[in-house]
Amino acid sequence: MSPASRRRCRTLSGSYLARRLLQTIPVVIGVTLIVFTLIHLTPGDPVEVMMAGQGTVTQQQIDQLRAEMGLDEPLWRQYLLFLGGLARGDIGISFYYRGTSVGSLIASRLPATIELTVMALLISLVIALPVGVLSAVRRYSWPDRVGTVGALLGVSMPDFWLGLVLMIVFAVTLQWLPISGRITYGLEPAHLTGLYLLDSLLTRNGPAFGDALRHLLLPAVTLGAAMAALTMRITRSSMLEVIRQEYITYARAKGLSGARVVLRHVLRNALIPTVTVVTLNVGTLLGGNMIVETIFGWPGLGRLVVDSVYVRDYPVVQAAVFVYALTYILMNLAADSLYTYLNPRVTL
Repeated sequence: MSPASRRRCRTLSGSYLARRLLQTIPVVIGVTLIVFTLIHLTPGDPVEVMMAGQGTVTQQQIDQLRAEMGLDEPLWRQYLLFLGGLARGDIGISFYYRGTSVGSLIASRLPATIELTVMALLISLVIALPVGVLSAVRRYSWPDRVGTVGALLGVSMPDFWLGLVLMIVFAVTLQWLPISGRITYGLEPAHLTGLYLLDSLLTRNGPAFGDALRHLLLPAVTLGAAMAALTMRITRSSMLEVIRQEYITYARAKGLSGARVVLRHVLRNALIPTVTVVTLNVGTLLGGNMIVETIFGWPGLGRLVVDSVYVRDYPVVQAAVFVYALTYILMNLAADSLYTYLNPRVTL
């Protein structure tokens, strides 16, 4: 590609990304409106939840608390106040954790979710890419059949069922791994990033690293299994399509080694569908791991959302869903950017 073409591609990519960022604004507003409406339609009153178990409470106390929380305002005004706070970077105060900002709550839980997501992503890629490539290169062989059956099982098994099976086998029966939690009490590494594995490495704390890794394995495998199965299937099918192309036959006719043809010409051109699936799945892992976090007692953002729904903590739920929506949008942008890297002929 000529320098002029590269400059044109960069300009187009920059304008495309700017246009996509502008398009995210109505999407985010729409998501916040839907979430705000749905959570306020859910039966239950946060004031009643907070007053439960506090003995006799007068109507004056209930009205005063409702006014402090802004629940005495009309719904349309509550929504506008939420949007205004969002624009200023203020996502409110938690109803349940009185006096605690929602931002600090999410910031305290997000590292655990990110750590779990990254580990699940690594596990899925380590399994899916080699198996997908091998299945495509040796089509209809026994490795292909084993990989296909494994992918079918991985896609078919619900997260909660796989998590419970792993828990019973490795935590209860064999007692190789801990059943829940993020790290053994007293072994927490010094807080640098909130990611226990990374903090343990940075502070050279071997016992904390080993203990955090043991706690991380079961939930990460549970989350990564379905993603590995899907990624493997996409990699296999896209590679089979590329293998049939004429330029692959030409590369082989030039005398290139089989490994070079597969890794340099087939895999790279087959990765675009895989990148799409992986990046979208990262958004799913960040936003859809509530069940796994709850099963394994993982103190992440998903578990915070589940707990907040139970106690009708509206600001936390709204802000968490906003974070999830933003994650999906950023993952989509990342996928689009990777397309141009993998295939320079793709312009945005």
